[in-house]
Amino acid sequence: MIKNILIGFIALVIFTSPGDGPYKDGFYSGISRAKYTNEPYYGHSKITVQNGIITEIDFSVRDSARHEYFDNNYEKYFAGNNEYIQQCRNDWKGIQSYPDSLLKYQDPEKIDVISGATWSYNLFKASAQKALSSARKD
Repeated sequence: MIKNILIGFIALVIFTSPGDGPYKDGFYSGISRAKYTNEPYYGHSKITVQNGIITEIDFSVRDSARHEYFDNNYEKYFAGNNEYIQQCRNDWKGIQSYPDSLLKYQDPEKIDVISGATWSYNLFKASAQKALSSARKD
């Protein structure tokens, strides 16, 4: 979290003058299942915009069937299935890194997917786009 705030602050200081960014200041949130409409997972993005740029992002994936968040322990549900365990690890890496990429690039379309973490990428991108849809300056 501190790392995300620091990166956002650096972007704020270096790349923009006050109010020059593409977004309206405020707090925005978006929830999306992306294209996984038959699965119980929802991406949740909470985004803070200051001086027109994204300065903070909180992203999580919620399993609505188990009523818990996807985290580094979620692989316990796939004990004995090494392929699914690795998939969980890859997606957890994505969940942790995609917010930093959005802080860096300031646009969900410019974020590159991490190999093996497409599921978390799609959930992040869809929820971030939903959150930012009302933040864009017209």
